[in-house]
Amino acid sequence: MSSSNALGWPQRIANPLTRHTEPALGAHLVIPWLGFAHHGLYAGNGKVIHYGALMYDIIRKPVEEVSLEDFAGGRPVFVIVHAETCLPAEEVLRRARSRLGEKKYRLLTNNCEHFCEWALHGVARSFQAETSRAFPRLLGERLETGLLRLLSRLLPRARSLQRRLEGRRFRGLDTRQPG
Repeated sequence: MSSSNALGWPQRIANPLTRHTEPALGAHLVIPWLGFAHHGLYAGNGKVIHYGALMYDIIRKPVEEVSLEDFAGGRPVFVIVHAETCLPAEEVLRRARSRLGEKKYRLLTNNCEHFCEWALHGVARSFQAETSRAFPRLLGERLETGLLRLLSRLLPRARSLQRRLEGRRFRGLDTRQPG
C-alpha cells in the first residue's frame, strides 16, 4: 500500500543524481526548469527518453532519445523514487521506445510527465498539470477559510449574535417587527 499526500497523490522522493553515478534502467528523472520539473526516463548508456516539450512556446518536439547531458541542459538531475510499484524496467523502456517520434505534445493533457507516468505505471497522468488546473479552486478555498477565521476573531460578538438570531428565526421566536 502506498502513501499519499493531502491531494491523494502518491508520495514521491526526489534524490539528486550525483556526479559519475549512473541511474538504474527505467529510472524516472526530473530536472527543474522555470519553476516546473521536466521528466524523462533513463534508457542506459547515458541516454534519456523524454517528450521534447515546447521550445520557446513555438516548436513542439517529439518523444526522443537524447544524451543525459542534453536532457539536463546544465541543470541538476534528480531521480524520483516511487512509493508505488512501477512496471519492470524492460517494460518501461519498451513502452517509452514505442512512442519515439510521437509529436502529440499537449501541455495539460500529454506532456513529459504524462509520458513518464504512462511508461512507469500504465496511466498517463501529470501531477503538475492537475495542480495548475486545481489551483483556482484550492486558492479560493484557502482564501475563504482564512477570511472566515479572520472575521471570527475580529467579530466574535457579532458571530455570537448572528447565531442567536438564526436560532430564534429557526424556532419561530423572532419577535422583531419588520422594518
